[in-house]
Amino acid sequence: MSLAASIPRLRLPVPRTLPSLVARRLLAVPVVLFALASLVFLAIRLLPGSPATSLAGGGSNLSAADVAANEARASRELGLDKPLLTQYFSFLNDLVHLRLGTSFFGSNSVLGLLGDALPATVELTLAAMSIAVLLGVVTGVVAALRRGSWADTSIRTVATVSFSLPWFALGVLGIVVFGVWLRWLPVLGRLPSSLDYHPTTNFVLLDAILQDRPDLVWPWLQHLILPAVTLALSMAGYVTRIVRASVLEVLGDDFVRTARMKGLRESAVIRRHVLRNAWLPIVTVLGLQFGSLLGGSVITETVFSYAGVGRLLVQAVLQRDYPVVQGAALAIALLFTLVNHAVDLLCTVLDPRLRRG
Repeated sequence: MSLAASIPRLRLPVPRTLPSLVARRLLAVPVVLFALASLVFLAIRLLPGSPATSLAGGGSNLSAADVAANEARASRELGLDKPLLTQYFSFLNDLVHLRLGTSFFGSNSVLGLLGDALPATVELTLAAMSIAVLLGVVTGVVAALRRGSWADTSIRTVATVSFSLPWFALGVLGIVVFGVWLRWLPVLGRLPSSLDYHPTTNFVLLDAILQDRPDLVWPWLQHLILPAVTLALSMAGYVTRIVRASVLEVLGDDFVRTARMKGLRESAVIRRHVLRNAWLPIVTVLGLQFGSLLGGSVITETVFSYAGVGRLLVQAVLQRDYPVVQGAALAIALLFTLVNHAVDLLCTVLDPRLRRG
């Protein structure tokens, strides 16, 4: 055996192509949804109370025996009298065939309810994300460039306060100040009840274009401002601190000093070198914060009576409407999972070194 053959070869990581990374990410989505669906199925049934109890009725004209008989009949009709394991396998079978069932209250299709509610949540989340990114990036960069100044101290203080306040407190404060005292903005709903709106896609801005209804845009924006700002303020404070830390780290690198020594203007240094290299941790945090926004939408939509998936989920939990709870939780999880995978892929585009391994 030759000496060269006896020496172990060093295996270098092979860069993965972007399509292979996309395929690997998409294959993980069903696994995540299966795990979450199982957890939601079990958690909602561990809560005290049963939908059969609500459906049985309990008026003064019914005896306890009649109520018990009605409850037993409702349990049989809903399939809740079967063993839990049988219900679970039936649920998985429906899920594989993309059947989310119907609501226990009203017999509405869960897919139909999600089709009505999901666009509102997407609109709210995207609006909040846009406001948070704009505020957070601008204030974070200013704080980093003015490190140690009164501007830096003020921005960090405001960011900490906004990040610490809970969503429901910000929402109630916004309602009191801008809705009750100043009367600048509406505080309930997604559109005025007096407005004649027949949705095509249920995305109001898109429907305004498709239906040639410019009169929908301004009322929709008025109703969107308070919920979106409520969600955005908390996230903006967190983004500010992340952007500031990331920009400060890049400002201390050698290539930034070299760019300045070459005589580049400060604005060019910030735009071409600092921000370009500081985006990776910022984008990662934004992906994680998207999930936080979806969680916050549950509270915000309830406070503002905004007809989205979050409000639908809260109402379904209170009623113990199992199919709606499962469908709404899966819809939120799917959005969160897809956005996080998209952020991971964007990070590999920003930094090709992440494709190795």
